[in-house]
Amino acid sequence: MNLFDVYPLFDIEPVRAAGLSVWDKEGRKYLDLYGGHAVISIGHSHPHYVKRIARQLYDIGFYSNAVQMPMQQELAEKLGQLSGYPDYSLFLCNSGAEANENALKLASFQTGRKKVITFKSSFHGRTSAAVAATDDTAIIAPINETENIIFLPFNDAPAFEKALQEYGQELAAVIVEGIQGVGGVNIPEPDFLKALEAGCKRVGALLILDEVQSGYGRSGKFFAHQHAGIKPDLITVAKGMGNGFPVGGVLISPEIDARHGMLGTTFGGNYLACAASLAVLEVIENEELLENATIMGHYLKEKLQGMPGVKEVRGQGLMIGIELYEPCAAIRKELLNEYCIFTGSSSNKNTLRLLPSLTVSKSEADQFLKAFSSILSKKVLAS
Repeated sequence: MNLFDVYPLFDIEPVRAAGLSVWDKEGRKYLDLYGGHAVISIGHSHPHYVKRIARQLYDIGFYSNAVQMPMQQELAEKLGQLSGYPDYSLFLCNSGAEANENALKLASFQTGRKKVITFKSSFHGRTSAAVAATDDTAIIAPINETENIIFLPFNDAPAFEKALQEYGQELAAVIVEGIQGVGGVNIPEPDFLKALEAGCKRVGALLILDEVQSGYGRSGKFFAHQHAGIKPDLITVAKGMGNGFPVGGVLISPEIDARHGMLGTTFGGNYLACAASLAVLEVIENEELLENATIMGHYLKEKLQGMPGVKEVRGQGLMIGIELYEPCAAIRKELLNEYCIFTGSSSNKNTLRLLPSLTVSKSEADQFLKAFSSILSKKVLAS
């Protein structure tokens, strides 16, 4: 049997990793500035993380969520403390798409409505409702879902206000990314997010903040929407939550009442997922990684701005998009093949993405900046 060939893969076989470094089977060392779409939040094989998971596996095992597990409550309390949402509840699942799917269900259950507003260049996952709320012409969304999804221009408050006038009484939720990732690292303006918050309250809809990629300290605050000073009804998390272990969750406003059977998951909140998630939070807190994300993000953006061939640098903290005047594919390929540096791209083919571990150091940032500058300078000379 072969694998179903839906992912373009690099011809690189990693055999070990530590921090931001990855080694292949040939012994070549790579600098990982992408971390699997922001999954690696505290670095590969962090000693505290490895010890926490290994101890959990040896002492207790995997276990699903069918029995009482104090570790779930411990995780909820720690996440509430560090995120600034101690009064919210936590529903644990396995991925970002599943988190968004459950958030959309909750919104529909709570309001008794079906319509959802989302925004162009969004990406919310690959389950049926999440796909339907994703602006990607390469994905065919189910017909029964698309009729209830309303796509609006991003950062366009007047368009949102007009949609509220037309659909407000049918609207279950508005879902927006804290920072658009796949769409090209587009940052929502604070006034735009405040308009979404106020509009949802006015018509009785719920505001869902998709922080799957932009959360967990990546923006320099625990959640990217906190830069705008708003408080959504539902917040979805995953990716950096487990540092590579599959885990996701929904933070749920205290105004939403739970009832048995409302949501469900087989593997969500298992002991190993909780151990991984607690380890991530402990490292973020003990190593002051939100501060490091702010400092290193500012340093990278400052150095990148003004480089030849760079049209714009967008982002907050360590979620950075570098828009070039031409497609970035060839530059990413040269960074990987000639300088052994992993980077990412976006649906905007000119935008190169950086999503390094929150532990990234100045010397690692300089390694990338030197290589990137060299490639851009050669292109200028060649032209």
